[in-house]
Amino acid sequence: MTKRMLFVLAKPPHQGAYCQEMLDFILTAAAFDQEVTLLFLDDGVFQLKKNQQVTAGVKDTSALFQALALYGVSAVYVEQESLAGRGLTLENLSLPVQICHRQAVSWFMQQFDSVLAG
Repeated sequence: MTKRMLFVLAKPPHQGAYCQEMLDFILTAAAFDQEVTLLFLDDGVFQLKKNQQVTAGVKDTSALFQALALYGVSAVYVEQESLAGRGLTLENLSLPVQICHRQAVSWFMQQFDSVLAG
């Protein structure tokens, strides 16, 4: 039975193994034919930023998210206010995204069977 799963990513990139572990969980859910949607908010919007400067031993998270399409994950949302508040625009992001406004986030989350936030 397919479930609609929303993954909320609110932490900045390069915070230990957090991003890689969340991506592994997302791709596993997608591989098992779950309907996966991502919502980036707060400092999580930085995970999608193009041309990240990373240190040795840390992966560029924007490159990791390129694998989403291979698993059929195309529903990627960014909270507009988080994006604007951090000086980013859609052109700064490594993936095509849809906008979700802050006042709609609660309603948006209610549309899913499971909401997993990290």
